Amino acid sequence: MIINAIGGVGSVATQIRPHGAAATESAEPTSFGEVLAKMSADAIGTMKTGEATAISGIQGNASVQKVVEAIMSAEETLQAAIAIRDKVVNAYQEVSRMAI
Repeated sequence: MIINAIGGVGSVATQIRPHGAAATESAEPTSFGEVLAKMSADAIGTMKTGEATAISGIQGNASVQKVVEAIMSAEETLQAAIAIRDKVVNAYQEVSRMAI
């Protein structure tokens, strides 16, 4: 599948909790790396779902509405992943320009 190489980020607002907030679930990620890994996995799942729904639509097994909803969700996820990637690259460039 095409989506296997994409490591994006899903909805940031639902993943971040305030500093010092108690965990509501024991399976919640506790470090920044774990949060990014979970969000990446969610984004990849969204992209794969969109792709599978599009294929089902081509085969006539899914309605046009479901195909459009899945594709729009995948597009939003991809745009968020690209925006976050751009911010990370910019932050890295700023750090690399700092005087030692």
